[in-house]
Amino acid sequence: MSILVIALAPRPRIRARSVGLDGIGMGQPSPDDEFEYVLSRDGLSIQAQGRCGAAALPQADSVVAVVSEADVAWHRITLPKAPASRLRAALSGVLEEAVLADTDATHFALAPDATAGRPTWIAAIDRAWLQAELERLERQQVFVDRVVPMAWPDDPPSGHFAETPADSEQPEITLTWSHTDGVAMLRLQGSLARSLLPHPAPTDVRWTAAAEAVTAAERWLGAPVLVVSKAERALQATRTLWNLRQFDLAARHRGTRAARDLVRQWLSPAWRPVRLGVMALAVVQVIGLNLWAWHQSAEVARQKRATMSLLQSTFPQVRAVLDAPLQMQHEVEALRTQAGKPSETDFEPLLRAAASAWPVSQPPVNNLRFEPGRLTLAAPGWAEADIEQFRSRLRPAGWTVDAAEGQVSLSRPAGRPTP
Repeated sequence: MSILVIALAPRPRIRARSVGLDGIGMGQPSPDDEFEYVLSRDGLSIQAQGRCGAAALPQADSVVAVVSEADVAWHRITLPKAPASRLRAALSGVLEEAVLADTDATHFALAPDATAGRPTWIAAIDRAWLQAELERLERQQVFVDRVVPMAWPDDPPSGHFAETPADSEQPEITLTWSHTDGVAMLRLQGSLARSLLPHPAPTDVRWTAAAEAVTAAERWLGAPVLVVSKAERALQATRTLWNLRQFDLAARHRGTRAARDLVRQWLSPAWRPVRLGVMALAVVQVIGLNLWAWHQSAEVARQKRATMSLLQSTFPQVRAVLDAPLQMQHEVEALRTQAGKPSETDFEPLLRAAASAWPVSQPPVNNLRFEPGRLTLAAPGWAEADIEQFRSRLRPAGWTVDAAEGQVSLSRPAGRPTP
């Protein structure tokens, strides 16, 4: 799954600027609203990087914005027990004394493993600035899925050296120290950095440095450090479980964005087994339906051959078979006629059936009309009970009785076998 990492320019401050992924200062907003980005196809290696406007950013399955260390403050508190709808207000009350700015103007984010009633880390960041950066991207149809910090409280600890432009001609080297007690940005000049670091330093510390700061870092540390570019560090930051898009800045998925997110999730590597399973199921269903259709077709053909064989063996005089059931019925009717036996559609069976069900309370019929397969009898003055009695007596034998305008009609539905 491809990932687009966007480095948000640090919030403007007096006498504070930072260096971007390509070494260009990002302390002031770019006049062209440009963003520095890193594109990765697998989240591990860099495929492309650069700086461009939001509209020209490359497409990716996931978009992650990275916030610099200087823009996030960290507070360790006991998470209050409050419902989700009131948790933001509860955090404001707890952090009112700890946050230097107005809590209403500060955005808070909970640690990934935060549990009510237990100590946890809270990330605090300027809400108006972060919201403006996200809206600036969304206006160009770039929707950020996650916002992550460049550094966060972590164990084992890590230290990263970088070169920061200063007011003087000589750039300053800063150390970002991330450990279980928080994140601190320290200048190497002076003794403050050495006094704040534990002595001796833990053996599991991961020391890294930007290329331009590696010499000064090794001289100050007295040990070799791993060179990590700013682009690589930004990409590594996306692997954290932190997500600063919470509460009122949480990502909202509506309309086309929801459909896009569903398609992206469906095409992600995590859903690959599901896609393969659905495809296999579809293939099995298609193959099964075709095999069943072939079996049914063969069965129908067998039934037709059996019918044709029965017709030709029973009536050898029939040479050309066009419609075996119809031809067999015609031959049976011809044999019945030759034998002098009436069929069910003749006058005698119809009259016999009517006589067997004739109501006792009614006089003999005085008028009738015969059509092949249908016998109509005059029934003046018949009550509804007489008609229903006449119908109920003939229904078990397969006859149909219709009554209208003082007449009852007796017939047998076409194709219905004799009980």
